[in-house]
Amino acid sequence: MATIDKINTALTRGVSEVIVESELKKLLSTKTNLRLKMGFDPSAPDIHLGHVVGLRKLRQFQQLGHTVVLIVGDWTAQIGDPSGRSSVRKMLSAAEVEQNATTYLKQFFKIVDKDKTEVRWQSEWFGDFGLSNLIELTSMFTVAQFLARDDFSKRFKEQKPIAITEFMYPLLQAYDSVAINSDVEFGGTDQKFNLLVGRDMQEMMGQKPQHCLLVPILVGTDGVSKMSKSLNNSIDVSESPNNMFGKLMSINDDLICPYFELLTDISEKELKQAKKTISDNSINPMELKKDLATTIVTEMHNAKDAVKAAIHFKNTVQSKEVPVDIPEFIVSDHPNIGNQRLSYLIVECGLSKSVGEAKRLITQKAVTLDGLVIEQNLSVNDIESGILKVGKRQIIRLIK
Repeated sequence: MATIDKINTALTRGVSEVIVESELKKLLSTKTNLRLKMGFDPSAPDIHLGHVVGLRKLRQFQQLGHTVVLIVGDWTAQIGDPSGRSSVRKMLSAAEVEQNATTYLKQFFKIVDKDKTEVRWQSEWFGDFGLSNLIELTSMFTVAQFLARDDFSKRFKEQKPIAITEFMYPLLQAYDSVAINSDVEFGGTDQKFNLLVGRDMQEMMGQKPQHCLLVPILVGTDGVSKMSKSLNNSIDVSESPNNMFGKLMSINDDLICPYFELLTDISEKELKQAKKTISDNSINPMELKKDLATTIVTEMHNAKDAVKAAIHFKNTVQSKEVPVDIPEFIVSDHPNIGNQRLSYLIVECGLSKSVGEAKRLITQKAVTLDGLVIEQNLSVNDIESGILKVGKRQIIRLIK
């Protein structure tokens, strides 16, 4: 693909808005090495496919010869970004932030080229930030400007609390752009206000204002809301191949093409064909989902794992008529359960009323994991992830 075609693809596919598109397109046509800013708040340890949309876009720009500057928001994470929220986010400790960042970075580099990435921590410049510096930042913008932001405006009208610290978030994120001399900042559409504040602040402080590239918000597995771990509708990068494949097979049919567009490299011709086959019902959407799941699992893991996951799905879901949208039980969310027995787990999952009843069901060979009968009351630590079925109707997706 010619460079100009790659530039056009980078600026259009999976992109909601570019500020300012004509200027950025012209800049990309030169041999200038651009500094691509992406900031993240390690408020949670895992990246999900919603994050991957932006990370894939960064990788596209890296392939055009540019440098990603990844900012670890070890200060802003402790404040909490209110974007899209209706309430104040819990503040994190420095230790929690550092622990989450370690996991986040490991997953980040599954998608983005580490050799073409510069990692910076906010504490590099905010560690010595004084009161006078802070006052200087606050003097650049008015309260009215910040209340114009959608989430702030909504909460203000509803008389819900807005912490003063939340006003600091966009200011600190904006100063990040100044600190690293950002050329282009990437973010979801819910980050538009913050990115524009950074653009304005750079100009106020004598720098050339950054361009802004906004990517769409990926809808989660519920088919309604933004993908989010807190909404239990996410597909995490750290998911096992089997779980990732199964969750992708569970998405609504109307999400197939958006997922193909935002999370894969299939050609525009193939994407157009997929849309056509769905609209005229010329193919079972399940077949397209299998292609989608195989493609994404291959990228997040490898081709061999993708094949195994497809076989696992066929054997445990299709052949056994197991629904794809069954409830999940994540063992790690229940730290005291690891040393318990299977009978205890069955009760905690809500698949049995008592430990005694669960023991009897195990003895009666009425408990299966991925279709295999469990004949002993094993330790939870000895049980793998899979489809846990008790009797004919009680079923759950067990995630270790």
